[in-house]
Amino acid sequence: MTFDFIKAIILGVVEGLTEFIPVSSTGHLLLMQRFFGFSDDDFGKSFAVLIQFGAILALLSIYATRLWQLFLGLFNDPQSRRFVLGVLIAFLPAAVIGALAYKIIKDVLFNPWIVCFSLIAGGAVLLWVDRLDLKPRYHDATRFTLPMYFIIGLAQCVSMIPGVSRSGSTIVAAMLLGADRRAAAEFSFWLAMPTMAGAFAYDLYKDHGQFTNSNLAIIAVGFIVSFIAAWFVVKTFLGYVSRNGFTLFVWWRVIVGVLGLIALAAGR
Repeated sequence: MTFDFIKAIILGVVEGLTEFIPVSSTGHLLLMQRFFGFSDDDFGKSFAVLIQFGAILALLSIYATRLWQLFLGLFNDPQSRRFVLGVLIAFLPAAVIGALAYKIIKDVLFNPWIVCFSLIAGGAVLLWVDRLDLKPRYHDATRFTLPMYFIIGLAQCVSMIPGVSRSGSTIVAAMLLGADRRAAAEFSFWLAMPTMAGAFAYDLYKDHGQFTNSNLAIIAVGFIVSFIAAWFVVKTFLGYVSRNGFTLFVWWRVIVGVLGLIALAAGR
């Protein structure tokens, strides 16, 4: 049991550090779980989704004031209503496809080989987009057009392949559609709120029978640790990408993907 709690702490740190940057938190968790040895059972797979709620609560705590202002604006501000509609439009494709393809995603795509190849391929795409001579037209995530929100939502569905990265797919789509780095990254935060909350609720509904008292304690530890780690990441990420771009995350993805492939080929 002690070692289980140690694993929960380590995986909570990995989740919190990687959830909101374009490196794929789910992919990292799957690789870490394989290394620590509880990725093959259903609880191990669900743990990767369930502790994400700690990270989303960190995001909600940081955005609490803006969320409250947005809520109040629903009653008297057309722009606030339009933005909420845009987030819901962007969320809808993932909600539908995620529910319909849940079993395939968990049983087929949660595969370390797929994760490693996706990390490398996603790094190449991120580097390509970061080096394009784009002319941003949108500098505020709340001002995108409604079709733009929908296309970003479609792009998010690609991240159901572990290793692709939810934030990475939404950031790339937003930048190609005219958003600057900061606005693209910030919208990935906004879209994470319903997407991750929905994934948590659906996984809890599907797999609630696994959660014994000991499992709940392990999830709680991972949850708390992911909350703390994610809070620090959210506080610094927007400023970092505005100044430096995504090169760090490209190298991060490629190195982890290549090392993972080497380990898998060696029979680890």
